[in-house]
Amino acid sequence: MNTLRTAMLLAAMTALFMGVGFLIGGSGGMVIALIIAAGTNLFSYWNADKMVLSMNHAVEVSEKNAPEYYAIVQSLAKQAGLPMPRTYLIDSPQPNAFATGRNPQNAAVAASTGLLERLTHEEVAAVMAHELAHVQHRDTLTMTIVATFAGAISMLGNFAFFLGGSRQNNNPLGIVGVLAAMIVAPFAAMIVQMAVSRTREYEADRRGAEICGHPLWLASALDKIARGAERIPNPDAERNPAMAHLFIINPLSGERMDNLFSTHPSTENRIAALQQMASEMAPTGARTARPAAPAEEPRQPGPWDRAPDSSSEQPRQPKSNPWGRNPTGPRGPWS
Repeated sequence: MNTLRTAMLLAAMTALFMGVGFLIGGSGGMVIALIIAAGTNLFSYWNADKMVLSMNHAVEVSEKNAPEYYAIVQSLAKQAGLPMPRTYLIDSPQPNAFATGRNPQNAAVAASTGLLERLTHEEVAAVMAHELAHVQHRDTLTMTIVATFAGAISMLGNFAFFLGGSRQNNNPLGIVGVLAAMIVAPFAAMIVQMAVSRTREYEADRRGAEICGHPLWLASALDKIARGAERIPNPDAERNPAMAHLFIINPLSGERMDNLFSTHPSTENRIAALQQMASEMAPTGARTARPAAPAEEPRQPGPWDRAPDSSSEQPRQPKSNPWGRNPTGPRGPWS
């Protein structure tokens, strides 16, 4: 359903671009705007992973310095039939995670220290499964295509200042039509772009729940992350709000509703969809999902858990910090 909705939104964006492009810039202006926007977004698409990881000061980890975290990603990638992505850690107390990369062969996933400290083993697995779902669906490519059309439409709005008067012969509505398209079209493009982003989040939730096998684990994780994001700021995301759509929960403040200009669906709606999915899975003989491991149980059950034996040790004496900004190191078995 979400895939169909994405296709329909892409078709709407294409139609909007074609109509507004011809209305404002004629066929020539439309082609010029598309070429410029495509070139800009192609550069972003090719280098997005490096830019986003650098903006968040992410540090790559391995099975040596983050054995359990790395093992979770490794096993989930195998479960999803994906190559092992590069795995990163962000030294941030806000619980959050994101995926980036132009294709599965060049993908990267990142989780914050806050996420690894505050979530259970099962919840972390569900979050990383969600991020791997983005990789599997090539959502970076989808959003790049959408951004290309949105950028081209906005550029056509700028063209209208210079070309509108000379193109009235191509516009049956005259200067009024040009001005209306110039003002309304960029907003319409932004609305479609945000709607596509929300549908991809719903789809990643669904596929992520399938990969880890427990929708309620992801539902519990989303609730914890959303509450943490409300209370704990993310300075890097605040400085670069354009990358907020990459995170599993919007890291900026004031983003709680499924409104037209939101990059993320409402957390409550996402949790409700996952609960519905869990109820549909239960009668088929699927295991009853539990959102978190009880406190008295070790954080080890699950088919993905292939961490080295050292991962079960209590971190009473933290290792030297592999990312060099928190002298005490991360608390919990993830270090």
